[in-house]
Amino acid sequence: MITSALPYVNNVPHLGNIIGSVLSADVFARYCRLRNWNTLYVCGTDEYGTATETKAMEEGLTPQQICDKYNAVHTAIYQWFNISFDYFGRTTTQQQTTIAQDIFHRLLQRDFLLTDTVEQLRCEKCQRFLADRFVEGICPFCKYEEARGDQCDKCGKLINAVELKNPQCKVCKETPVIKSSKHLFLDLPKLEERLQKWLDQTFAAGDWTANARYITRSWIRDGLKARCITRDLKWGTPVPLDGFKDKVFYVWFDAPIGYISITANYTDQWEKWWKNPEQVQLYNFMAKDNVPFHSVIFPACLLGAEDNYTLVSHLIATEYLNYEDGKFSKSRGVGVFGDMAKDTGIPADIWRFYLLYVRPEGQDSAFSWGDLMLKNNSELLNNLGNFVNRAGMFVQKFFNGCVPEMELISEDKRLVAQVAAELHQYNQLLEKVRIRDALRCILNISRHGNQYIQVNEPWKCIKGTKEEQKRAGTVTGVAINMSALLAVMLQPYMPTIAGIIQEQLLVPKEVNVLTNDFRCTLPSGHRIGNVSPLFQKLENDQIESLRKRFGGGQEKAVPKVPAPTVAPETSTAGDPQKLKELLQQVEKQGNHVRELKKGKAEKTVIDSEVQKLLSLKKELALAEGKSPEPPTQKGKKKK
Repeated sequence: MITSALPYVNNVPHLGNIIGSVLSADVFARYCRLRNWNTLYVCGTDEYGTATETKAMEEGLTPQQICDKYNAVHTAIYQWFNISFDYFGRTTTQQQTTIAQDIFHRLLQRDFLLTDTVEQLRCEKCQRFLADRFVEGICPFCKYEEARGDQCDKCGKLINAVELKNPQCKVCKETPVIKSSKHLFLDLPKLEERLQKWLDQTFAAGDWTANARYITRSWIRDGLKARCITRDLKWGTPVPLDGFKDKVFYVWFDAPIGYISITANYTDQWEKWWKNPEQVQLYNFMAKDNVPFHSVIFPACLLGAEDNYTLVSHLIATEYLNYEDGKFSKSRGVGVFGDMAKDTGIPADIWRFYLLYVRPEGQDSAFSWGDLMLKNNSELLNNLGNFVNRAGMFVQKFFNGCVPEMELISEDKRLVAQVAAELHQYNQLLEKVRIRDALRCILNISRHGNQYIQVNEPWKCIKGTKEEQKRAGTVTGVAINMSALLAVMLQPYMPTIAGIIQEQLLVPKEVNVLTNDFRCTLPSGHRIGNVSPLFQKLENDQIESLRKRFGGGQEKAVPKVPAPTVAPETSTAGDPQKLKELLQQVEKQGNHVRELKKGKAEKTVIDSEVQKLLSLKKELALAEGKSPEPPTQKGKKKK
């Protein structure tokens, strides 16, 4: 059972939102299907709450009309990105009301709910109590000036909106006043012991990312407090209790129940997934800011309901993806949002590849136009695409479109063993949801393949003696079978490209199952189809134009890609083999530096290795015909 965090219906997702939950979950879901595991992947729009009411007022529509409008926007974006949900639903359904109210009644019957009077911020100008996310002010803990009314994005601490210094209504910018209102609370301290016991078990048995474990432990360590589950709103799941019927459930009690109700809208067999903890492994995908609600609050609700609910087994949280040197901002026109990606002319599979290549695992990462161009041109065009295309062209040109006879010698068997080792590593990594690292295994296989072709030169052997022609046949046959394997391994990452390769090679449908074995799936005599290039080069002018277009107000601050310098005759500029070697060295040294930092090595050792990395990067810049000097550092101008 795979879920990705329900996107809030009003927010058009940007690239960071897409990699943080839906795209990461999609890769894992596609992988599970390749392994023939019984898999269900659901998601949907989170549609209740103040934000919807406010947006409806702004656009002169009803909240339901707003939800219908933006649900269609989300659906179109995820379809374009080729996200393979089994079902993409929404939270404004009767199933949501029925299941949420049932969980509420069970918590009430078991005495896990409290009543208390709450002081809330009310905006007199907007004539409404303000939801936490519609208040901003100064964090009482770290003094961050843009803390929200529920949580500070800088220090991560939970906040009650009334604790904010200098609060402001986000809609009208007026200062709200404090008013009292009676509410229901989830008694988390009463549930803490059973929650802790469950967490100990799931931490030991499950694959939780390090940040998910850390965030959850820090919540528990600070001691759990009763958490309000109701709000003074009209747009939401109604609270079915006398004295509270003018209120709705707070979105963070209600929204995670959406996973269950969305599944119930997909199948009447939903309890086989959601009330079957012995047989179901539940994977939740999200960005790190959503962790506490999935690791503490939602499991506590389900434990308290005492109805044998399936709880999360593996919580997979990413860090944040930034945009170039800053943050995504729709209002300032900074960054690429989901509805804009298709207008760039860059295919969805290229976006998928690059976002997964820089997926923020372990630390924040950044989208960079220059790096997107480099990865497309080096890893996809020159490495993966070049290998698959050459293998296919050799079959077409030298063997009339039929896979030749193969007689493997020790060199071929060594290569087969290397490919099998990469495949085994790929499976091990994806089973642990190490999505970014597993992608490297695919690129390593095509790199091995390119080297194999380069060393054996089948285009020369085919013109030689009978033995040499046989050798050309073996090399071509091994290479085309590597391409067929790559098409299967690529399916979770680049499903369209994987399909094109399989179409070109006329790969039989039954090979679409992954094992740990590299088998000969295209035997001697198998006829392939027409082969054509898989990728197109991204040009500097095209990328510069896109960088400006999505730079918003920061456009002037973005450093331009330096003009190529005139390289001396001894330079490596233009040498593709040298460029490939340098790319590998830079990546290897970068990984080495990261490992040293992670392992808290001595500063002198880290500094020495960083210097090596910088000199390799300078060498790489020269090889690409760029200026080796780093861009000018931003900072305060000296007076």
